[in-house]
Amino acid sequence: MQYIVTFIWSFLLVSMLNYVVSSVLGAPFDFQIGVVMSVVFTILVFIIGAIIPNESTPEAVDHH
Repeated sequence: MQYIVTFIWSFLLVSMLNYVVSSVLGAPFDFQIGVVMSVVFTILVFIIGAIIPNESTPEAVDHH
């Protein structure tokens, strides 16, 4: 479920960004570029999430 929701949010945000930037630049809006970019962004989010460790550092535990 987290994969689907992450893709949906990625798709919405990247499509909005694609629309705004193409509108500001005066370029035609291309829906397919937004879809491809959202897939790439979703994959990058999951890669970054897998790289970042979940356990706390000893310094963070000492400060509580």
